[in-house]
Amino acid sequence: MKNTGWFSALHYRDFRLFWFGQLISLSGTWMQSVAQGWLVYSLTKSPFYLGLVAAMGSLPILLFTLVGGIVADRFRKRNLLLMTQALSIVPALFLGILTHMNIITVWQVACLAAFLGTVNAFDIPARQSFFVEIVGKGNITNAVALNSAAFNGARIIGPVIAGMTIAHLGLPACFYLNAFSFIAVIIALLKMKKDISSDIKESSKGFIKDLIEGIQYLKSSPDIYRTILLIAVFSLIGIPYITFLPVFAVEVLKAGPKGLGLLVGAAGIGALSAALSLAVRGDIKTKQRFMSLSALCFSFFLLAFSISKTFYLSIIILIFIGWGMVSFLATANSFIQLSVPDKLRGRVMSVYALVFLGTAPIGNSLIGSLADYVSTPKAVSISGIICILASVIFSVKRFKV
Repeated sequence: MKNTGWFSALHYRDFRLFWFGQLISLSGTWMQSVAQGWLVYSLTKSPFYLGLVAAMGSLPILLFTLVGGIVADRFRKRNLLLMTQALSIVPALFLGILTHMNIITVWQVACLAAFLGTVNAFDIPARQSFFVEIVGKGNITNAVALNSAAFNGARIIGPVIAGMTIAHLGLPACFYLNAFSFIAVIIALLKMKKDISSDIKESSKGFIKDLIEGIQYLKSSPDIYRTILLIAVFSLIGIPYITFLPVFAVEVLKAGPKGLGLLVGAAGIGALSAALSLAVRGDIKTKQRFMSLSALCFSFFLLAFSISKTFYLSIIILIFIGWGMVSFLATANSFIQLSVPDKLRGRVMSVYALVFLGTAPIGNSLIGSLADYVSTPKAVSISGIICILASVIFSVKRFKV
């Protein structure tokens, strides 16, 4: 059943609970992301280590998210999410304690990032495929857009609070607040109807056969396959720019920790505006054209950001970067979810998570090494050029179909 009107997915009580819980938790997650980047850069003064720690956080997704997709298709997603949210508290608490005691090292940060990444490898496929169980297929586009709005609303709130918290209360406070924020999602999940998660519809055919079944479906769907390839390019080459914002804040724009929070928040403003406009607009009939436009927007403004030397101009550019990235990803996400059969949704969304987040360790390490060699702005310039070329190829292929 499909509700009409703006923000139709919020008509469902369970989705409202989950959405508001996520908004709180994700704000804490973005606080930790900014604080962790500032911590690593403070310890090492090296863009390479920024890339390395980010890579350690994403490597488990590359290794385990396909397993996470199979688990999401075979077990109750609500129970899986309760477990992953509880486990996510652990690294945040340890980061806060070790930083507070002033005994933190970059390798401890990397190990804790790897632990959280392992949890996320199971959390993301379950979370992405959980929406359809709450709101149904008729409202999945709106649910995806609203989820993106929560993520990017938190992307504004979290970094700004993080910058102020680091400046006035210190780094440990950011990590403690993030640990506390996970309780909001746990409470939301516990308050949902007990039968919200559907029963397992069929028995597993075995890990390998389950995995092959999902991959074969993707191969037989060229539109989904091409979309996932462009997401992989963006994740590998384009999205790592955000890992190196501490370098831009300190060395290029001379803005300090408050400036770093504003830079990350600016991208969040653009991303939030994209998510809200999609939630209001509802389904997009010309998804192919819209994905092409938003991909090109992200790519061109990424190149522009790498060239900018002015703080406020960089803020404006980051708004357009955020708009283009989320417009593309949210539309691609809903397109994939509407196309895939229910029994394969967890596995297909695990592939989405694999290319979106799992390729990040390679990308962060690559761009980090390149930044050490040619400078961070030049490395991001190269990223922007590659993303432009990939977006043009994607657009040409789309219009030929």
